[in-house]
Amino acid sequence: MTLVHIVLFKFKPGVTKEQGEAFVREVKSLKGLSCVKDGRLFVGGPSLTDPIEYSRGHQYVCLSYHENLAALDQFQVDKEKSRDNLPFADPLDYETLCRFDFDVAPEDEYMCGFGPLVGKILGNGSSD
Repeated sequence: MTLVHIVLFKFKPGVTKEQGEAFVREVKSLKGLSCVKDGRLFVGGPSLTDPIEYSRGHQYVCLSYHENLAALDQFQVDKEKSRDNLPFADPLDYETLCRFDFDVAPEDEYMCGFGPLVGKILGNGSSD
């Protein structure tokens, strides 16, 4: 089982480039948490969407994978604890934050890179 956790961030005007870079470093440091499946956590941004209005102004995204709902819940707890130990501890003022979590269908699990991928792509069911 794999849960995908996606969070889109839009900061209030006045957030500097340096603050954005510090935010990215902070979020990337969370990939070491045990509740992140195989350390798979990605941070993207600033958005390359042009015009930015197509992404509703969201500037950064975090995408992470978790074994189950309990691991996702633990991620929420652990990231707040981690924030206290990071140099960029004060959260940025978000204008909007959009979170979306979903369970990957068993037949699509191979696309997350968990389990044999080559055999699924070749259609023969083996990983050789």
